[in-house]
Amino acid sequence: MPIERKDDMSQPSKKSPSKGLRRGRRKPNYRHQLQVEAPLASESRFYGQGLPGVNTETLTGKLIVLEGADGSGRSTQIRKLVDWLEGSGHAAVQVGIKRSTLVSEELERAQEGNILSHTTMSLFYATDFADQLENIIIPSLSAGFIVIADRYIYTLMARDWVRGMNRQWVTNLYGMALIPDAVFYLNVSPTQLIQRNLSKNKTLDYWESGMDVGLSRDIFDSFVEYQKRMKKAFMSMQRTYRFQVIDGEQSSDAVYDELIRGVNQAIFGA
Repeated sequence: MPIERKDDMSQPSKKSPSKGLRRGRRKPNYRHQLQVEAPLASESRFYGQGLPGVNTETLTGKLIVLEGADGSGRSTQIRKLVDWLEGSGHAAVQVGIKRSTLVSEELERAQEGNILSHTTMSLFYATDFADQLENIIIPSLSAGFIVIADRYIYTLMARDWVRGMNRQWVTNLYGMALIPDAVFYLNVSPTQLIQRNLSKNKTLDYWESGMDVGLSRDIFDSFVEYQKRMKKAFMSMQRTYRFQVIDGEQSSDAVYDELIRGVNQAIFGA
């Protein structure tokens, strides 16, 4: 109850908000009203607040991102792309998920023991990304290098969304990220991914199968359902983050030709 001053006793008291709630008024459901708006490119070149103290005018290099599930041919295309860039006289630097010298080993150990909550795991990956952003990506771009990212924040965001994390929280978390000059997503069906992974590794990865999500006790069924959900998340991001979808089930040479055209456009505008 609100505390009334003695000199206000003669005045009619106002109804407190709590009384209104007791009469059956519902609290607004903000979860369903929440809309994640497309981040717009700004002068800072970051999706959100970015990192403090970064002069983006000095970032003369280019940031190219390749996204796609394990088995999409992503690693093969990155090797070919780096060879082409270096053969053309461009210095190239590679970054990727779990490559931070700060937390990558700890993250691996945490995954092996499956001891972290989804939120803690998300923050672990965000730390891995932030460390590489500050100590590799930004310095390399400042030096005029072409940075090739073997997956970027989009994979991390999609993983979090599939695991039920709040979309706005995840989007804000990665507001520190630079907006890439080009993003390519290699689209491959879950059934094709299974064949490729079994052919290469003879098994399916626990995390890439979403076994921690509890979709199915069968790792094959879980893999298919998890990859379907990941693909849906990527498709929902395509328009927002403006990346190019490439059919990863084409021949390797056909995928490479599409990549080269896109990278040429991003680097040289031609």
